[in-house]
Amino acid sequence: MKRLYLIKRLPLGKNYYAICLFGFVFSARPLSETELNHELIHAAQQKELLYIPFFIWYGIEWFILYFKYRDWEKAYFHIRFEEEAYHHESDQDYLKHRKHYNYR
Repeated sequence: MKRLYLIKRLPLGKNYYAICLFGFVFSARPLSETELNHELIHAAQQKELLYIPFFIWYGIEWFILYFKYRDWEKAYFHIRFEEEAYHHESDQDYLKHRKHYNYR
């Protein structure tokens, strides 16, 4: 896949090893099919929101959830984009039948 790029490390902390930015997946190590599918779900989300609005929405939602939970990791897992990606990452056919704007 041409949209997957392996890099030495990500500046996100040691527990995070992959990120999808503007439809490109950057990873500090080879990804399993499930992990790659998770990132490709984010690519679909970003594309349908025209990229920049996705990142703005993501950041605002994380910020609000952080103040709600007072825990940055709990806030991360409750972002609607992450919930959709984690919920469907094991379904390798999800992107074939995914409805647009299907955030939980």
